[in-house]
Amino acid sequence: MSHFSTLRTKITDAEILKASLRDLGISVKTEADVRGYNGQRVRSDIVAILEGEYDLGWSRNADGSFDLIADLWGVAKRHNQTELINSINQKYAVNKTLAEVKRPGLQNANVKLVLQS
Repeated sequence: MSHFSTLRTKITDAEILKASLRDLGISVKTEADVRGYNGQRVRSDIVAILEGEYDLGWSRNADGSFDLIADLWGVAKRHNQTELINSINQKYAVNKTLAEVKRPGLQNANVKLVLQS
């Protein structure tokens, strides 16, 4: 029986996701296996290599969004999974926003970013 869970995300930009993971000090692989319970593995487009025996992976859907794939029980053994996933999502959101305001036509736009905890 697989321990892997699949969660829908709003992440759509692979390059920004990889940069966000690196910004957080997390090693990234592409087209790699996500490690799970008892040596189980599942292939993903992007893999965050975590300390310990478990990883986080993202696989692209037909609509361009990514699903998060992980053995969440295993990740939770060594990491606060809620804080970890939230920090990745927050870093992605900031990096995506910064990339969007650099698009042509938006150079003179005013951006107000409000962070709440």
